[in-house]
Amino acid sequence: MAELGSNRSSVICDDENDLLKIEAEGAVREISFAVKHVEISKSLPSSQNVVFLNLKTKEDESICVELSVKGFRIIGKIFDHIDESKASPFYETIYALLDNCSPGYRNTFGETLFSRLQQLQSEDQGETTSKDSSDS
Repeated sequence: MAELGSNRSSVICDDENDLLKIEAEGAVREISFAVKHVEISKSLPSSQNVVFLNLKTKEDESICVELSVKGFRIIGKIFDHIDESKASPFYETIYALLDNCSPGYRNTFGETLFSRLQQLQSEDQGETTSKDSSDS
């Protein structure tokens, strides 16, 4: 019985170790439309405590981003390079970090949101029109 409990808690720990990696992968997917390049670093070692991202903004600025339990922060101005003198404050989300450092991200995000809202409005108006037609 004790063995089963031990195995079970090691599975839980393994899942917890992957949480930052999962969050980093989600961030890569979610912001790729609004930056020129984003990837999880293949050179800097990821661990259960930290994952590194390489990101190129719309303004062609290369940055290395650290993701830890404290949040996201810029730690370098070159891919795969940590320079603590370039470290920024921590941001709760990758969106907040990019909103602060990339006007191009902010513009692209706003334009994409506006476009999506227009699309939803058009779809809604189309459904309303087709319901009105079928009611007649």
